[in-house]
Amino acid sequence: MTSRVTALPAVAIRRATARDARRLTRIVRRSGAYEGPYAPMVDGYRMGPDYIEAHEVHLAEGADQRVLGFYALVLAPPELDLMFVADDLQGRGIGRLLVAHMADRARAAGLDSVPVIAHPPAEGFYRSVGAHRTGTRAANPPAVMWDRPEMVIPVA
Repeated sequence: MTSRVTALPAVAIRRATARDARRLTRIVRRSGAYEGPYAPMVDGYRMGPDYIEAHEVHLAEGADQRVLGFYALVLAPPELDLMFVADDLQGRGIGRLLVAHMADRARAAGLDSVPVIAHPPAEGFYRSVGAHRTGTRAANPPAVMWDRPEMVIPVA
């Protein structure tokens, strides 16, 4: 899996800290993928410092220290729990860079694949980075009002 970032001068991936919680929360709440019928899913969402400290949360940061995107890898049981890229930067390779980094972290933890329950509009992206669909997670009202694709990302 190759990672390519177009028209970005410098991107660094680092482990998120509790102090990054507000910036990560803003990316989630401002995500254009969660507009319309998906809006209730992120309404009032808060990325907690305790969550960041407990899991493999890594962020992509520009030279100006802007958070470009992030992912959260839960190791037990394994799951790519969250992945977001700033709306204005989608399609420029940041998501692929984050997935490659996540795969490295998962392999280092002894995993050979990482499940993800995808947001329906993100299924195409996950397929483009090698994920395959394994099933469907049924809606769970009132928290989640729509079915979601269950996928697995091979990392071995």
